[in-house]
Parts: sequence; C-alpha cells; structure tokens
Amino acid sequence: MPRYLPTLNAVRAFEAAGRHESFSGAANELNVTHAAISRHVRGLEKQLGVQLFKKIARGVELTDNGSLYLKGITPALDQISTSSEYFRSKSTGAISISCEPTFALKWLMPHLGEFQDTHPDIDLRLVSSLEVADIKNNEFDVAIRYCTQDYEGLERDLISAIPVYPYGVPSFSVASTPSDLLQYRLLHEDKGQLWTRWFEKAGLQNFKLPSNANPLSSLLAIEGALAGHGIVLTSPDLVASDVENNRLKCLSNTGLNFGAIILYT
Repeated sequence: MPRYLPTLNAVRAFEAAGRHESFSGAANELNVTHAAISRHVRGLEKQLGVQLFKKIARGVELTDNGSLYLKGITPALDQISTSSEYFRSKSTGAISISCEPTFALKWLMPHLGEFQDTHPDIDLRLVSSLEVADIKNNEFDVAIRYCTQDYEGLERDLISAIPVYPYGVPSFSVASTPSDLLQYRLLHEDKGQLWTRWFEKAGLQNFKLPSNANPLSSLLAIEGALAGHGIVLTSPDLVASDVENNRLKCLSNTGLNFGAIILYT
C-alpha cells in the first residue's frame, strides 16, 4: 500500500509553528513570511481534514488534534534531519534555479555574491529562461517568475508585489502631471495595454495610446531606458541598482499594481 504523505513544506511549517506555538516564530526559524506559514498550515488542515490550530488572544494554540499530530511527526522529522545531515556533511550541496532573464540579470546576479560568500559549500546552477520550469519532475529545485496569475499545485512564496513605476534617465524631468511623460518615447513590454492602464490610474481621462505592434522584452525595455531612448514601466526591485548609481530615476510617484515576483518550489 503506498504511503500517504502530505506536502513536506506544509508539514515543516506546521511542526515549527507547533513547537513555537507561533506562526511568527516558525517564520523566523524557516526564513519565510508569516503569510507563508499560515498558507501552509491551512493547506495541511485541508489535506488532513482536521483543525490543527485555534486562534486565541495572544496568537494561536494547538488543538487536541494538532498536539497529537505534532507529537507524531516531530520525531520523524528529527530522524530525517539527522540522516540527511550525515550525508550533507560528506558532500557539497547544489541548488538549481530557473529564472526569467530580466530578474536574473537585474536582481538575482547582484545578490549571488553575498549568498555564495555566506554559503561557499553550495553550488548554484542558474538557468535563465522564459520557458515553464518542470519543478514537479525535479528539473529544477526552484523557479522564479514574474506572474500576473498564480499557478496551482506548486509550493510558492511571494518575493515582491511592488507596483510598477515610470523610470527614465536623470536628465528627464519628473512629471508634474501624467501628460508630461508624453514628451518621451514610451518603451513597451506589450502592445500598449500597460502604459494605457498607468495613464488611466494617474488620472489622464479619455486617453488611449496607439497599439504598439512590436513590443520589447522587459530587459530590452529597461536597457532602452538606461540608454536614454525613452521611459519604462517597471518594478523598483529590478532597477534598484540603477537608481542607486544614478543611472535611472523614478519620474512619478503613481504606481500601478501589476503581478508579483514569486518563488516556486
């Protein structure tokens, strides 16, 4: 008879939350967000068909079923950890990452040096691609994608959901009104829908940009802005280094919610 095994990440999240009797304590231990712990626990409760925690004034408390489950799984996780550490100590680790080109170049690469200095025993394999990553069949350990919709069936953690803003070179003027930006070329990642939505959000009424038949990739749009060819709508996460080094500046404080950067495991 095959084993019935709930999602391991959900079990780890519950076990840590149960030991701490705190979602925040579990989040700190596992280096994830409070929301991720809550989502894992809710998913595990749904899988098992029982309530594991109940809300109390100071936070959460294990139910009787939760205490029983915690008592059963903690020794099992301890044994898995002990056995895994034995082999981990004898070999170097490796993590394979699938990442979109824009995020890989503009955010991930600048941070890899710090990670590798902290974890010199981990070998990182980074593949930059727009193709769907097959995590379920172990093609990659993790995948990072900028998503405008969620993908069910995978464990996921939110990296960022910061709105997009217009950026241009420092010589460009900050917009007093949305129409001020029309003096610059608008660099498109689509056929014009995103800029149209931004101008509507900024309060420019009864206005629609002409359709752009030749959209750029997000990376080329940012590079075009850096070269002074126009302005780009993008996430502050992707141009943080360019802003810090005075290569780009934000031209309006109006932001448009558009997708999120998500880590899938």
